[in-house]
Amino acid sequence: MSRIGNKTITIPEGVELTVTDGNEVTVKGPKGTLTRTFSSLMDITVENGVLTVKRPNEEKHTKQLHGTTRALINAMVEGVNKGFTKQLKIVGIGYRAALSGNKLTLNVGFSHPVEFTVPSDVTVEVPDATTINVSGIDKQSVGQFAAVVRATKKPEPYGGKGIRYADEHVRRKEGKTAAAKK
Repeated sequence: MSRIGNKTITIPEGVELTVTDGNEVTVKGPKGTLTRTFSSLMDITVENGVLTVKRPNEEKHTKQLHGTTRALINAMVEGVNKGFTKQLKIVGIGYRAALSGNKLTLNVGFSHPVEFTVPSDVTVEVPDATTINVSGIDKQSVGQFAAVVRATKKPEPYGGKGIRYADEHVRRKEGKTAAAKK
């Protein structure tokens, strides 16, 4: 039994979902269009604005595909309807971000600035020098770009400096004590 795979997806107002031969799912909504091809083992049906994903047997591989397929389709529907956003915070003296055109430039304590080219399906905003907002309709693209930017300078546990997600908690460690000589 797959708890995620057995859930139905209610298609919201303003979102159009079509399933073609070969399990190619196209989702159109107010924010854009996403298309993805899924395994031919899964039976994807749309009836009365409700999408269901069914599997043909109880093998381990098809059980895994069942939940994954349903989760990916749900992310597509949510993406074209609302979109996804990841917010990054930069912590550290002199650490800052700047955006010019489709280039994101980070100054995070290296001898050189680090530049990223923003992918075409992702929107990046820099409201102030220490905040980066990554948004888009494809959950995977948004998460991947945010993870690549964060990996440039992960938050370190002693000073807390680095790039972190806005809702991330960084565990702090106590440093060495110099007055421990006897």
